[in-house]
Amino acid sequence: MKHNISNRNNALTADEAAHLADFVMFSQRNCILRLSPELTQDKVSYPQFFLLTYLDEEECLSMSSIAKMMGHSTAAATGMVDKLQELGYLKRFTAAADRRKIMVRITPQGKELIARMRGNIAQNLANMMAQEDSASQISQARSLIKRRINSADSLH
Repeated sequence: MKHNISNRNNALTADEAAHLADFVMFSQRNCILRLSPELTQDKVSYPQFFLLTYLDEEECLSMSSIAKMMGHSTAAATGMVDKLQELGYLKRFTAAADRRKIMVRITPQGKELIARMRGNIAQNLANMMAQEDSASQISQARSLIKRRINSADSLH
């Protein structure tokens, strides 16, 4: 009996969900490994890269928001921001409403790095999906051949 894993729009069988989970884990590992040389070249760590991706989606973030989102202390977040600012990927400024509050914004150079990495990830995913499709087609072809062989054997 197949169990369904449902959300509001779709239902997956447990096997389909497990297969999808395997693909997500494989693609995540593959993408992160392929990002490593690029990030090393740009002198950016994974946590710094993830911070840049957050900033790419927001107009700006406070230092306390960054620390909370990244699961770091404010001091650790400050160190990450310092390094990324030195590299020219983000910029600090004071909030207009409260000059004691430090805000952070991604720079055009930081946006370019994220766009380049996003392009690399998209290309890696496209390649993996093509391999997955090929593997699926090969598996389906093997199943078809086995069924035909079995049906031919049953005739004799």
